[in-house]
Amino acid sequence: MRIFIALDIDDSIRERIKRFMEGVRGFDPEARWVRHESLHITLKFIGEKPPEAIEQIKNALRTIEMDSMEIAFRGYGFFPTVKWPRVFWVGIEGVPQLASLAAAVDKLMLPLGIPREEHAFSPHLTLARGGTASSSPRWQKGDRLKSNFQQLQEKLAVMPQPEFGTMTAREFFLYQSQLSQGGSRYLKLERFALR
Repeated sequence: MRIFIALDIDDSIRERIKRFMEGVRGFDPEARWVRHESLHITLKFIGEKPPEAIEQIKNALRTIEMDSMEIAFRGYGFFPTVKWPRVFWVGIEGVPQLASLAAAVDKLMLPLGIPREEHAFSPHLTLARGGTASSSPRWQKGDRLKSNFQQLQEKLAVMPQPEFGTMTAREFFLYQSQLSQGGSRYLKLERFALR
């Protein structure tokens, strides 16, 4: 079973982001756009695990005791850089508490044989991946300067930074990622409350 740990987002924010995506999608029709109903804030991607490991992961996550937190969604950006964009994302603020939650999750997974994250936690909502090159968030040999998202970047440069709203995160989830021809579908396996 392919699993990851993430926060869901409020429906009102999801709807605002959906409208934003509908407004800019035409500027890069080759990009692979994420379905708005699939938007989430990944805390940790785990990958393929057998059922017995999933129970251990659930038990570990139940021990997390953290307060609920305010998270603001605004602006956008590109990974790895504006010059070599592979991923188009919406920005997230609320980083100290969110980063603490991601670090707690990461630490709890280590004794279960799940390696620590190699890179610093960078909260975001992925909206699209480049359609004409690899969608890796890091630069790859053979990348062309601005081969993805060029027209989208030009249009966004003259628009005001979007504001999508603020929510209080009161829970996070263990998700299953089900791969299909129409893209990944995410199923919530377990809910974990924040205080």
